[in-house]
Amino acid sequence: MKSLTSTVAITAALFGTAALAWEPTEGKPFEGQTVNVLAVKSSQFEAHEARVAAFEEATGIDVVYDYVPFPNMKEALTTEMVAGGGDYDVVSIMDQWVVSLQNLVEPIGPAIEAQGTDLTDFPAAHLRHGMLNGELIGLPVRGHVQLLFYRPDLLEAAGVAPPSTWEEMVTVAKAVQDSSDAAGVALPYGKLSGQNLMVWMNLLWGNGGDLFDADGAPTFNSEAGVKATETYVGYLRQEEIVPPGSAVFVEQDAVNSFKQGNSAMLPVWWWVRSQLTDPEQSTLTEDQVGFTALPAVAGADRSTYTNTWIFSVTEGSQSKDAAAEFLGWLTDPALEREVLLDPELTEVVAVHMSNLTDADVNARWGGMHQAAADALATAEGIEFGEDWPRISEILETAISSLASGESDDIKATLDTAAQEIAAIR
Repeated sequence: MKSLTSTVAITAALFGTAALAWEPTEGKPFEGQTVNVLAVKSSQFEAHEARVAAFEEATGIDVVYDYVPFPNMKEALTTEMVAGGGDYDVVSIMDQWVVSLQNLVEPIGPAIEAQGTDLTDFPAAHLRHGMLNGELIGLPVRGHVQLLFYRPDLLEAAGVAPPSTWEEMVTVAKAVQDSSDAAGVALPYGKLSGQNLMVWMNLLWGNGGDLFDADGAPTFNSEAGVKATETYVGYLRQEEIVPPGSAVFVEQDAVNSFKQGNSAMLPVWWWVRSQLTDPEQSTLTEDQVGFTALPAVAGADRSTYTNTWIFSVTEGSQSKDAAAEFLGWLTDPALEREVLLDPELTEVVAVHMSNLTDADVNARWGGMHQAAADALATAEGIEFGEDWPRISEILETAISSLASGESDDIKATLDTAAQEIAAIR
């Protein structure tokens, strides 16, 4: 194996990062080949592209990125699959699309093993989306988790600490409401792309439930599912710790309530932090936005609903070995760390536990990554099949109807949803 290029070494010195564990294959066997990458438009991926010259120098492989905006990405991937592939060697795929696009990609396990990639460094909730039919078909590169954002000033005035359980969250919310004009917590209950499921799912897992059993049959209407739904809808209807109008809130409504100072807590994706402290979007200052890992059900492991993007080698690629070489470089944790610590960038995304728990990363980002690691350590994630869009629609309709009062029998509503979903699986 060859040593890393001087370019990589200089970059590591500049940004305080470790040298890459990845090393190019000895002898540059893929020199002269081109790896064409189809990626969703993302500043994180653009940061990788800005560093790709070091990979090209070390391997003799040319890398060409082609970016597609998120709204058009699924269509672009589907078009590539239907056409039989060949235009792109590496593609980025969101977790919910993996199963429907399985004919676009091919297993990469042996090639990735040869690259020396440490799969144990990926949280299970992210890595699971790179596995299909027992084979590795992609590696996580971009991943999002949920955190609980809160107002330190309001909690301090109320004499309470950030909650570590959902039960404590209710106590904290009521204390804040007793000592201020803010609602306790902003939550989405309305229908939009399954957003009202993203907190509910954590309550389902925390109560020992899941969406489906090992045979794929719906189980969210179990005792655990009923308890989770009672709890989630109860924040609105019995506990009354959410803002007025929450029955129709979608995610951005909940975010806006927090940004406008109308709510004291907000469970939401970690990338939303930049919105919460942006003076052009928010009334809050940096000192008024704290965060912690998402609460857990008392006595249960922490969890977090996740969003994951994997990178895969296409079945139609004419440069598969070169593409695998590129994936080895792209998924090295030291490259991710370099981007996280680059003072010219504001990229927070990390999918390696070694970086999520890294002292320098957490020093720069105020401990946000450790909070994410705390949840990811025991989060299993969700399995998405081809029928997920319809399943999500049925589930979010059930939660919305219970929140709005259109339906008031939780067990019956979940049973009906389970019957509808069983009919399409």
